[in-house]
Amino acid sequence: MPKSKPLSANMEDYLETIYHIVSEKKAARAKDIAVRMSVNSASVTGALRLLAEKGHINYAPYDVITLTPEGETLARDIVRRHEILKDFLTKVLDVEEAEAEENACKMEHAISPGIIDRLVRFVEFIQICPRGGEEWIGGFRQFCERDDAFTGCENAISKCLNDLKRRQKHFQETKREVITLDNLASGQVARLIRVKGRGSIVDKLKELDITPGSIIELEAVSGSDDRVNIKVRGYHLSLRKDDFSKIELEVLPPS
Repeated sequence: MPKSKPLSANMEDYLETIYHIVSEKKAARAKDIAVRMSVNSASVTGALRLLAEKGHINYAPYDVITLTPEGETLARDIVRRHEILKDFLTKVLDVEEAEAEENACKMEHAISPGIIDRLVRFVEFIQICPRGGEEWIGGFRQFCERDDAFTGCENAISKCLNDLKRRQKHFQETKREVITLDNLASGQVARLIRVKGRGSIVDKLKELDITPGSIIELEAVSGSDDRVNIKVRGYHLSLRKDDFSKIELEVLPPS
């Protein structure tokens, strides 16, 4: 069977929207998609028929819409590209969130998997490298805002060296702190050491190429159903309480 043509940027936007609605409501309806994308019902119908023909969604007129396994995989990749680009624009280039959101939507359709992986690694590098962190990003912000980019350069270098020495001392004097995911606080980031045992969580992380060294951020803990939401390598994952203790992490030193 010949390989189907890649989706257009417009069809990827539809698939991404369906993914988000299904994640929130378990299924999507045509009117939900029309409202979310600010398009008319005729445009939605045409897009749904095309996505169904390609095997990405389960669709019938007047019925709910769900993703096929193939469609979910493709949609998850589109969402991941968007998240990684948005993170790079906000966390590295210090772009305002609204502008980053708009531009990530445009860029996500053309960027290659290799470049996406490099962006992930670069953001992780900044988070763990003693020369990176918030101070480094703050310096870049000042560089962009000032007419005289080199004003106070010597002071900045001195501050950078002092900060580097402080963090190196922290590495040398602080015993490696290993915790499990259930001990991570909301908004805290840590480096993945290993996933213990067996089970679906091990297979899931392996499938997404989440390996030791990946940076995990705890987004939220749901007390009602004992689940935790994490962000890692551009993926948003919801994990069960049973899996918390299987994930061993190393707390990163302060920036």
